[in-house]
Amino acid sequence: MTQSQSSSSSSSSHYDVIVVGLGALGAATLYQLSQRGVRVLGIDQFSPPHDQGSSHGDSRITRLAVGEGDEYVPFVQRSHAIWRELEARTGKPLMTTTGGLILAPRDRVAEHHGKSDFVRRTIACAERFGIAHEVLDAAGIRTRFPQFHLQGDEIGYYEHDAGFVRPEDAIGAQLAVARASGARTLTGERVLAVESVGNGDTVCVRTGSASFTADRAVVAAGAWLPAFLGAQARADWQADFSVHRQVMHWFDTGSATADFAPGRFPIFIWMFGDGPEDYMYGFPSSDPSQPALKVATEQYVAATTPDTIDRTVSAEETAAMYRERVAGRFPQIGGRALKARACMYTVTPDRRFVIDALDGLPRVLIASACSGHGFKHSAGLGEAIADHVLDRPSEFDLRPFARQRLLEKAPA
Repeated sequence: MTQSQSSSSSSSSHYDVIVVGLGALGAATLYQLSQRGVRVLGIDQFSPPHDQGSSHGDSRITRLAVGEGDEYVPFVQRSHAIWRELEARTGKPLMTTTGGLILAPRDRVAEHHGKSDFVRRTIACAERFGIAHEVLDAAGIRTRFPQFHLQGDEIGYYEHDAGFVRPEDAIGAQLAVARASGARTLTGERVLAVESVGNGDTVCVRTGSASFTADRAVVAAGAWLPAFLGAQARADWQADFSVHRQVMHWFDTGSATADFAPGRFPIFIWMFGDGPEDYMYGFPSSDPSQPALKVATEQYVAATTPDTIDRTVSAEETAAMYRERVAGRFPQIGGRALKARACMYTVTPDRRFVIDALDGLPRVLIASACSGHGFKHSAGLGEAIADHVLDRPSEFDLRPFARQRLLEKAPA
């Protein structure tokens, strides 16, 4: 009997917690709850890990100094420890430490100018938290990493413990350990509604074929969250989230394969201008059998939905990425693309997370590790959420992610 069949045959069972969505944050929450000895059910409309949402594509950047805000640092620090614990338990490599380089033109950093200010904020964060790092000028970057073709006016933040996490393997490992620890999962089932029943002290989760009850529910539906909130007649909440298509490209490293391997080449974030398009990030090769430089950028202009997103990546999209960003900055890399994939970012107006109880349903926690920088925090966030819904003490502070901030001030 499969795990899904086992769960669906027990539709009358009551759980301590039900987790809706088993992507990065949902899988982490399910795993942490399973380690606390509670009755927990996880539900997903697909069979995670999968390639339909936000957590696929071989690799995700992880870095300890977080220019987006100091409040994130404890979560990513704890996530690194959790990845290593899971590696020891499963024998699977989940996190590769490659070092990480964030670079931008020096004059714009000094002037706190546009995107380049991210470098300054990252350096300041590393200093406050005692994170091992170096600040490099263009000559220092060239000496350490001659793969980068620089203009000569760059400043770089180099973090020794940065690297990448393998998202599919990390989700799979957490789900496997959770199931082995007693968690139940129901896959291939779409949740239609989450409702309060009884005296308000019980939550009912309805799918297309069954209903389940629990003391608490965590909704970590990722890009499906806006539609879910709409179905719940929560238009005010729904307006807080938008979904955007993002594209990742893998270019053949060819004769330069050794130069772009982990240990020789870092993960990187490169701001080279002021416009929203003047930016890219990338990775060393993560697959020895198909060595490639993986690069991507972000766009927040065109919105989409999980049902309408174009999941194919055109040859012209890949050619434009190579022509506009890669060719002049990595001359060793030819234009031969090995593959390209689309994924989705779920974004709030201030580019921050929302982890908060749904109005009128205090036993339902909305958890959206969104805006494109959630994966590296997900393992630690899962631990914090597990303690929160069980009313247990926690070393983490989830208050910065309360929705109230979106109601009180304009977007950052």
